[in-house]
Amino acid sequence: MTDETKRHHGLNMHRNPMIARNDMEGGPPEQSQEWPGQDRKLHPQADHGEESYEGGGKLVGLKALITGGDSGIGRATAIAFAREGADVAIGYFDEHADADETLSWIEKAGQKGLKISADVREEGECRRMVREAVEGLGGLNILVNNAAFHIESTKFEDIPAERLMNTFQTNFYGYFWTAQEAAKHLGEGDVVINTTSVVAMMPYYHLIDYAATKAAILNFTSSLADSFAERGIRANAVAPGPVWTPLIAATRDEEFVGKFGANTYWKRPAQPAELAPAFVFLASTDSRFMTGEVLTLSGFPTTSR
Repeated sequence: MTDETKRHHGLNMHRNPMIARNDMEGGPPEQSQEWPGQDRKLHPQADHGEESYEGGGKLVGLKALITGGDSGIGRATAIAFAREGADVAIGYFDEHADADETLSWIEKAGQKGLKISADVREEGECRRMVREAVEGLGGLNILVNNAAFHIESTKFEDIPAERLMNTFQTNFYGYFWTAQEAAKHLGEGDVVINTTSVVAMMPYYHLIDYAATKAAILNFTSSLADSFAERGIRANAVAPGPVWTPLIAATRDEEFVGKFGANTYWKRPAQPAELAPAFVFLASTDSRFMTGEVLTLSGFPTTSR
Protein backbone atom coordinates (compact mmCIF):
# COMPACT_ATOMS: atom_id res chain seq x y z
CA MET A 1 0.00 0.00 0.00
CA THR A 2 1.50 3.34 -1.03
CA ASP A 3 1.75 6.33 1.31
CA GLU A 4 -0.88 8.08 -0.80
CA THR A 5 -3.24 5.13 -0.44
CA LYS A 6 -2.63 5.02 3.31
CA ARG A 7 -3.60 8.66 3.59
CA HIS A 8 -6.72 7.94 1.50
CA HIS A 9 -7.69 5.17 3.92
CA GLY A 10 -7.12 7.40 6.93
CA LEU A 11 -4.17 5.37 8.27
CA ASN A 12 -1.75 6.81 10.82
CA MET A 13 1.62 6.39 9.12
CA HIS A 14 3.59 6.96 12.35
CA ARG A 15 2.65 3.65 13.97
CA ASN A 16 2.85 -0.01 13.02
CA PRO A 17 -0.22 -0.28 10.75
CA MET A 18 -0.88 -3.90 11.61
CA ILE A 19 -1.15 -3.59 15.41
CA ALA A 20 -4.49 -2.86 17.04
CA ARG A 21 -4.49 -0.78 20.20
CA ASN A 22 -4.15 -2.91 23.34
CA ASP A 23 -4.00 -0.40 26.17
CA MET A 24 -6.56 -1.87 28.60
CA GLU A 25 -4.55 -4.38 30.62
CA GLY A 26 -6.51 -5.28 33.74
CA GLY A 27 -9.78 -4.18 32.15
CA PRO A 28 -11.27 -0.87 31.01
CA PRO A 29 -12.31 1.95 33.36
CA GLU A 30 -15.61 1.44 35.18
CA GLN A 31 -18.46 3.01 33.19
CA SER A 32 -22.04 2.54 32.05
CA GLN A 33 -24.33 3.61 29.21
CA GLU A 34 -27.99 3.40 28.34
CA TRP A 35 -28.95 0.52 26.05
CA PRO A 36 -28.16 -0.11 23.20
CA GLY A 37 -24.89 1.78 23.78
CA GLN A 38 -22.87 4.05 21.52
CA ASP A 39 -19.26 3.67 20.50
CA ARG A 40 -18.53 7.39 20.73
CA LYS A 41 -19.39 7.27 24.46
CA LEU A 42 -16.96 4.43 25.26
CA HIS A 43 -13.85 5.29 27.28
CA PRO A 44 -11.47 4.50 25.79
CA GLN A 45 -13.09 4.23 22.39
CA ALA A 46 -12.79 0.86 20.72
CA ASP A 47 -10.23 0.22 18.00
CA HIS A 48 -11.98 -0.93 14.82
CA GLY A 49 -8.88 -0.90 12.65
CA GLU A 50 -9.37 2.69 11.53
CA GLU A 51 -5.60 3.21 11.72
CA SER A 52 -4.36 -0.37 11.62
CA TYR A 53 -6.17 -2.48 9.02
CA GLU A 54 -4.56 -2.77 5.60
CA GLY A 55 -6.45 -4.54 2.84
CA GLY A 56 -4.99 -6.92 0.30
CA GLY A 57 -7.73 -7.12 -2.33
CA LYS A 58 -9.29 -10.30 -0.96
CA LEU A 59 -12.92 -9.21 -1.51
CA VAL A 60 -12.73 -7.08 -4.65
CA GLY A 61 -16.07 -6.76 -6.42
CA LEU A 62 -18.10 -8.47 -3.69
CA LYS A 63 -21.21 -7.13 -1.92
CA ALA A 64 -21.68 -7.59 1.82
CA LEU A 65 -24.42 -6.99 4.39
CA ILE A 66 -23.37 -6.78 8.05
CA THR A 67 -26.02 -6.60 10.77
CA GLY A 68 -25.04 -4.75 13.92
CA GLY A 69 -22.63 -2.89 11.66
CA ASP A 70 -22.73 0.47 13.41
CA SER A 71 -20.13 -0.31 16.09
CA GLY A 72 -17.99 -2.98 17.68
CA ILE A 73 -17.25 -6.14 15.72
CA GLY A 74 -19.65 -5.06 12.98
CA ARG A 75 -17.87 -1.75 12.38
CA ALA A 76 -14.43 -3.38 12.39
CA THR A 77 -15.64 -5.98 9.89
CA ALA A 78 -17.20 -3.30 7.68
CA ILE A 79 -13.93 -1.33 7.60
CA ALA A 80 -11.91 -4.46 6.83
CA PHE A 81 -14.30 -5.62 4.09
CA ALA A 82 -14.24 -2.19 2.45
CA ARG A 83 -10.44 -2.05 2.52
CA GLU A 84 -10.40 -5.51 0.95
CA GLY A 85 -12.48 -4.14 -1.95
CA ALA A 86 -16.09 -4.99 -1.03
CA ASP A 87 -19.11 -2.71 -1.14
CA VAL A 88 -20.77 -2.86 2.28
CA ALA A 89 -24.27 -2.33 3.65
CA ILE A 90 -24.67 -2.14 7.42
CA GLY A 91 -27.84 -2.93 9.33
CA TYR A 92 -28.33 -1.24 12.68
CA PHE A 93 -31.08 -0.44 15.20
CA ASP A 94 -31.24 3.29 15.98
CA GLU A 95 -27.61 4.27 16.69
CA HIS A 96 -27.59 6.75 13.81
CA ALA A 97 -24.42 8.64 14.77
CA ASP A 98 -22.41 5.43 15.06
CA ALA A 99 -23.83 4.17 11.75
CA ASP A 100 -22.81 7.42 10.05
CA GLU A 101 -19.27 6.97 11.38
CA THR A 102 -19.05 3.43 10.02
CA LEU A 103 -20.42 4.55 6.67
CA SER A 104 -17.78 7.27 6.45
CA TRP A 105 -14.99 4.71 6.85
CA ILE A 106 -16.47 2.50 4.13
CA GLU A 107 -16.57 5.45 1.78
CA LYS A 108 -13.04 6.57 2.74
CA ALA A 109 -11.87 3.17 1.51
CA GLY A 110 -13.32 4.05 -1.89
CA GLN A 111 -16.21 1.61 -1.68
CA LYS A 112 -19.95 1.98 -1.89
CA GLY A 113 -21.59 2.06 1.53
CA LEU A 114 -25.19 1.83 2.63
CA LYS A 115 -26.81 2.09 6.07
CA ILE A 116 -30.17 0.47 6.82
CA SER A 117 -31.99 1.01 10.11
CA ALA A 118 -33.95 -2.13 11.00
CA ASP A 119 -35.26 -3.95 14.06
CA VAL A 120 -34.03 -7.52 13.61
CA ARG A 121 -36.57 -8.75 16.18
CA GLU A 122 -39.20 -8.38 13.43
CA GLU A 123 -39.34 -10.77 10.47
CA GLY A 124 -40.54 -8.11 8.05
CA GLU A 125 -37.73 -5.77 9.08
CA CYS A 126 -35.11 -8.46 8.46
CA ARG A 127 -36.45 -9.20 5.00
CA ARG A 128 -36.71 -5.49 4.13
CA MET A 129 -33.11 -4.95 5.24
CA VAL A 130 -31.85 -7.66 2.91
CA ARG A 131 -33.92 -6.42 -0.02
CA GLU A 132 -32.67 -2.85 0.45
CA ALA A 133 -29.08 -4.08 0.65
CA VAL A 134 -29.44 -6.09 -2.55
CA GLU A 135 -31.08 -3.19 -4.36
CA GLY A 136 -28.62 -0.60 -3.06
CA LEU A 137 -25.47 -2.63 -3.68
CA GLY A 138 -26.59 -4.41 -6.83
CA GLY A 139 -26.38 -7.90 -5.37
CA LEU A 140 -25.23 -9.84 -2.33
CA ASN A 141 -22.32 -12.23 -1.82
CA ILE A 142 -21.60 -12.07 1.92
CA LEU A 143 -23.99 -11.97 4.86
CA VAL A 144 -22.60 -11.34 8.34
CA ASN A 145 -25.22 -11.92 11.04
CA ASN A 146 -23.80 -9.96 13.95
CA ALA A 147 -26.55 -8.06 15.80
CA ALA A 148 -26.77 -9.03 19.47
CA PHE A 149 -28.52 -8.33 22.75
CA HIS A 150 -27.91 -9.44 26.32
CA ILE A 151 -28.53 -8.34 29.89
CA GLU A 152 -26.88 -9.90 32.92
CA SER A 153 -28.92 -11.82 35.49
CA THR A 154 -27.50 -13.13 38.74
CA LYS A 155 -30.40 -15.56 39.22
CA PHE A 156 -31.98 -17.82 36.62
CA GLU A 157 -35.37 -17.39 38.30
CA ASP A 158 -35.27 -13.63 37.70
CA ILE A 159 -35.11 -13.76 33.88
CA PRO A 160 -38.48 -12.36 32.73
CA ALA A 161 -40.32 -13.81 29.74
CA GLU A 162 -40.17 -10.49 27.90
CA ARG A 163 -36.38 -10.40 28.09
CA LEU A 164 -36.10 -14.05 27.08
CA MET A 165 -38.12 -13.33 23.95
CA ASN A 166 -36.13 -10.17 23.22
CA THR A 167 -32.85 -12.08 23.47
CA PHE A 168 -33.98 -14.91 21.20
CA GLN A 169 -35.64 -12.59 18.69
CA THR A 170 -32.50 -10.46 18.36
CA ASN A 171 -29.83 -13.13 18.55
CA PHE A 172 -31.47 -16.07 16.80
CA TYR A 173 -34.75 -15.29 15.05
CA GLY A 174 -33.13 -12.28 13.39
CA TYR A 175 -30.26 -14.43 12.13
CA PHE A 176 -32.72 -17.01 10.80
CA TRP A 177 -34.95 -14.55 8.94
CA THR A 178 -32.05 -12.52 7.56
CA ALA A 179 -30.25 -15.61 6.28
CA GLN A 180 -33.50 -16.97 4.84
CA GLU A 181 -34.06 -13.80 2.81
CA ALA A 182 -30.39 -13.54 1.83
CA ALA A 183 -30.42 -17.13 0.55
CA LYS A 184 -32.65 -15.99 -2.31
CA HIS A 185 -29.77 -13.88 -3.61
CA LEU A 186 -26.65 -15.90 -2.75
CA GLY A 187 -24.96 -18.17 -5.26
CA GLU A 188 -21.95 -20.41 -5.70
CA GLY A 189 -18.93 -19.13 -3.80
CA ASP A 190 -20.97 -16.86 -1.55
CA VAL A 191 -20.98 -17.10 2.23
CA VAL A 192 -22.95 -16.59 5.45
CA ILE A 193 -20.96 -15.78 8.60
CA ASN A 194 -22.71 -15.90 11.97
CA THR A 195 -21.32 -14.31 15.13
CA THR A 196 -21.72 -16.67 18.07
CA SER A 197 -19.72 -16.58 21.33
CA VAL A 198 -17.46 -18.67 23.53
CA VAL A 199 -20.33 -18.80 26.03
CA ALA A 200 -22.04 -21.17 23.59
CA MET A 201 -19.46 -23.79 24.59
CA MET A 202 -19.29 -23.34 28.36
CA PRO A 203 -21.66 -22.73 31.29
CA TYR A 204 -22.25 -19.07 32.08
CA TYR A 205 -25.01 -18.50 34.61
CA HIS A 206 -24.95 -14.69 34.35
CA LEU A 207 -26.17 -14.90 30.72
CA ILE A 208 -28.17 -18.11 30.48
CA ASP A 209 -30.62 -16.82 27.86
CA TYR A 210 -27.86 -15.19 25.79
CA ALA A 211 -25.65 -18.30 25.96
CA ALA A 212 -28.56 -20.44 24.79
CA THR A 213 -29.02 -18.27 21.70
CA LYS A 214 -25.32 -18.46 20.92
CA ALA A 215 -25.39 -22.25 21.22
CA ALA A 216 -28.37 -22.30 18.86
CA ILE A 217 -26.33 -20.28 16.36
CA LEU A 218 -23.64 -22.99 16.32
CA ASN A 219 -26.13 -25.66 15.28
CA PHE A 220 -27.85 -23.23 12.91
CA THR A 221 -24.52 -22.58 11.20
CA SER A 222 -23.69 -26.24 10.68
CA SER A 223 -27.23 -26.92 9.47
CA LEU A 224 -27.01 -24.02 7.02
CA ALA A 225 -23.74 -25.41 5.71
CA ASP A 226 -25.44 -28.74 5.07
CA SER A 227 -28.44 -27.06 3.45
CA PHE A 228 -26.35 -24.78 1.22
CA ALA A 229 -23.71 -27.31 0.15
CA GLU A 230 -25.34 -28.32 -3.14
CA ARG A 231 -25.45 -24.65 -4.17
CA GLY A 232 -21.79 -24.07 -3.34
CA ILE A 233 -22.60 -21.59 -0.55
CA ARG A 234 -20.57 -21.75 2.65
CA ALA A 235 -21.71 -21.04 6.22
CA ASN A 236 -19.30 -20.55 9.11
CA ALA A 237 -19.23 -18.84 12.50
CA VAL A 238 -16.92 -16.72 14.64
CA ALA A 239 -16.98 -17.19 18.43
CA PRO A 240 -15.43 -14.21 20.21
CA GLY A 241 -14.52 -14.05 23.86
CA PRO A 242 -14.56 -10.69 25.66
CA VAL A 243 -14.52 -7.82 23.14
CA TRP A 244 -14.64 -4.10 23.94
CA THR A 245 -17.93 -2.90 22.43
CA PRO A 246 -20.76 -0.55 23.48
CA LEU A 247 -22.95 -3.54 24.33
CA ILE A 248 -20.74 -4.25 27.35
CA ALA A 249 -21.01 -0.77 28.85
CA ALA A 250 -24.75 -0.69 28.12
CA THR A 251 -25.70 -4.04 29.66
CA ARG A 252 -23.27 -4.84 32.48
CA ASP A 253 -22.69 -3.13 35.83
CA GLU A 254 -19.76 -0.77 36.30
CA GLU A 255 -17.79 -3.16 38.50
CA PHE A 256 -18.00 -5.91 35.87
CA VAL A 257 -16.94 -3.48 33.13
CA GLY A 258 -13.88 -2.50 35.17
CA LYS A 259 -12.69 -6.12 35.19
CA PHE A 260 -13.89 -7.03 31.70
CA GLY A 261 -11.37 -9.19 29.85
CA ALA A 262 -8.97 -9.47 32.79
CA ASN A 263 -9.49 -13.27 32.78
CA THR A 264 -7.90 -13.68 29.33
CA TYR A 265 -4.25 -14.59 28.89
CA TRP A 266 -3.62 -11.00 27.77
CA LYS A 267 -5.40 -9.53 30.84
CA ARG A 268 -7.67 -7.37 28.68
CA PRO A 269 -10.63 -7.59 26.28
CA ALA A 270 -10.02 -7.90 22.56
CA GLN A 271 -10.35 -4.88 20.36
CA PRO A 272 -12.86 -5.32 17.51
CA ALA A 273 -9.98 -4.80 15.06
CA GLU A 274 -8.41 -8.02 16.33
CA LEU A 275 -11.45 -10.03 15.20
CA ALA A 276 -12.03 -8.48 11.78
CA PRO A 277 -9.35 -10.60 10.01
CA ALA A 278 -11.27 -13.75 10.98
CA PHE A 279 -14.35 -12.45 9.16
CA VAL A 280 -12.22 -11.52 6.14
CA PHE A 281 -10.76 -15.02 6.08
CA LEU A 282 -14.20 -16.63 6.17
CA ALA A 283 -15.57 -14.26 3.52
CA SER A 284 -12.67 -14.81 1.12
CA THR A 285 -11.55 -17.71 -1.04
CA ASP A 286 -8.83 -18.42 1.54
CA SER A 287 -11.51 -20.47 3.36
CA ARG A 288 -13.12 -21.96 0.25
CA PHE A 289 -12.85 -25.53 1.61
CA MET A 290 -14.24 -24.60 5.02
CA THR A 291 -17.93 -24.76 5.90
CA GLY A 292 -20.00 -25.53 8.98
CA GLU A 293 -17.08 -24.57 11.21
CA VAL A 294 -16.45 -22.06 13.98
CA LEU A 295 -13.38 -19.89 14.59
CA THR A 296 -12.83 -19.15 18.28
CA LEU A 297 -11.05 -15.93 19.29
CA SER A 298 -11.27 -15.83 23.06
CA GLY A 299 -7.85 -14.96 24.45
CA PHE A 300 -7.78 -18.32 26.26
CA PRO A 301 -8.33 -22.01 25.40
CA THR A 302 -12.07 -22.59 25.70
CA THR A 303 -11.44 -26.02 27.23
CA SER A 304 -9.69 -24.34 30.18
CA ARG A 305 -12.75 -22.44 31.44
